[in-house]
Order: sequence, then structure tokens, then C-alpha cells
Amino acid sequence: MGNTQDIKKRMNAVNNIKRITRTMQMIATSKFSRAQSDSVASRPYTESIFGLVAKLGDAGVGEGNPLLNQPNPDAPELTLIITADRGLCGPYNGTITRAAIKHLKAQVGQNTILEVVGKKGANALKFAGFADHTLHAHFGDKPTYEDVERLASSYIDRFIAGEISKVNIIYMKYFSAGKQRVTTLQLLPFSAPESADSSETDTPKTGFTDVYEFSPDADSLLDHLLPAAVKAVTFQCFNDAIVSEHIARMVAMKAATDNAGKMAHLLKRQFNRMRQAQITTELTEIISGAAALE
Repeated sequence: MGNTQDIKKRMNAVNNIKRITRTMQMIATSKFSRAQSDSVASRPYTESIFGLVAKLGDAGVGEGNPLLNQPNPDAPELTLIITADRGLCGPYNGTITRAAIKHLKAQVGQNTILEVVGKKGANALKFAGFADHTLHAHFGDKPTYEDVERLASSYIDRFIAGEISKVNIIYMKYFSAGKQRVTTLQLLPFSAPESADSSETDTPKTGFTDVYEFSPDADSLLDHLLPAAVKAVTFQCFNDAIVSEHIARMVAMKAATDNAGKMAHLLKRQFNRMRQAQITTELTEIISGAAALE
């Protein structure tokens, strides 16, 4: 059961851990606010480009665009996995790496190029037997658009050149503070979201068909919009991953702080009971010694 000194040392250790986890929770909360603002701010731009590409698709253009087709179907696929450089964020890294390993095992027999963002994911994949991968360690928890743009441009160039047949991104998609989900996104060949079926909306059918006029022509416009859309989607994936990481760390540190508080309370009660038992024993010995002298 230990003596009071041992329990007191454990109490001090638990209180120190509680202060550290509370500080980390506050830091994660502050970073989450900034990362959420960045993610929400970039989303309208991404959705607008998606909408333009969808309208161009409705106009029947882009069938021969290299970013919408596979120039070399026999080339290897490329998979980019976005994880964190640091731990202490609950099941965040483990959930992503498990989904990535499941995806990679499903590609057995196919030549796959693996690239990883985040040291934790790289270490987990290496332990799982996927040691042949490229680590991008320069992004950190504040990826800039310029760095992401260079990465996306390299994917576009390699895809058009026929070096890779497909690009997939596995990351934690951010929906809200209470909902994040691991998502496997096909970046290339690029596919615009399907237009909503009017039968599933509340908008009544009018019998008219929208006709769009493009200036410059639709093909030239699509040649400029598709690379921008690929870069915007890639940057949005990075932003969502960063927000999800901060949320996971914030939740994990709050749980650790609460558990440390409960442990400190239990240790204090145990310390008081042992101290009371020692006092009672000492009083009993004093009374017994006094009675023996009489």
C-alpha cells in the first residue's frame, strides 16, 4: 500500500502532469481556432472552382483534357498520406494509418508509389512493412499554399507525362468540431462533383435548360481551371488535416487533464486515510505505554 511519503510523491507527479496537459490543451485550442479560420476561409474558393468545372462538364467540354483521363493506365498509382509530426493527439494518427494500410493492402499486385506527410505516419507505415516511401517533412502544422502548390504541380506534371496513373490522398476530413472522418480522395484523374439531381431538391422543375456562354472558349477556360482546382483541393486537404489534428489533440489533452484530476483526488483521499491511520496508531501506542507505567 505504500507509506505517506510515496503517496505524496505520486500526488506531486500527477499534479505536474495535470498542469502540463492543461497547458497543451490550451495551446491546441488556440491553434485550432487559427487553423479552423484558414480551413473555412479557403473552402468557398475551392467550392467555387468545383462549381465552374461542373458547369464546364455540363457544357460537354474537357473530354480530351489530360487531367480528366489516364494518359498511361499501366503506370503506378501514387498515394499521399497526411498524418502528424507529433503524437499526444488520441487516435488521430492511428486511424489514418490503419485506413492507409487497408488501402495499400487492397492494392496488392499493383505498383504503388507511397508518399507520407508526418513523421508519425511514416514510422507506423515502416513498422507495418511499408518502408519504401517518401517523407515530406517540411510542411509542419502550418503548411503554406506555395509549398502545397509545388507538390500539386509535381503531381500534375508527372500525371500528364504518364509517370503515374492515379493520385490518391488519404487524410482526415474536417466537417465540424464534433465530426471528422478519414477520407480517401482521388485527386487525379480529376473529377468534378456531379450536379445535384433536381428530383432530390425542393426546386420545382420549370422545363427550361440553362445555357452557358464562356469567354474565352470553354476548352481554354478548362485548361486554366483544372490545374487551379487540383491545387485548391490539395491545399484544402492539408487544411482539413491540420484542423482535425488540433481537435484530436485538444480532446485528448482534456481527457488526460480530467483523468489526472480524478487520480489526484483519489490519491489525496488515500493519503488522508493513511495519515489518519498513522495518527491513530501513534495515539494508541502512547496510551498503551502510559497505561503500562501505572
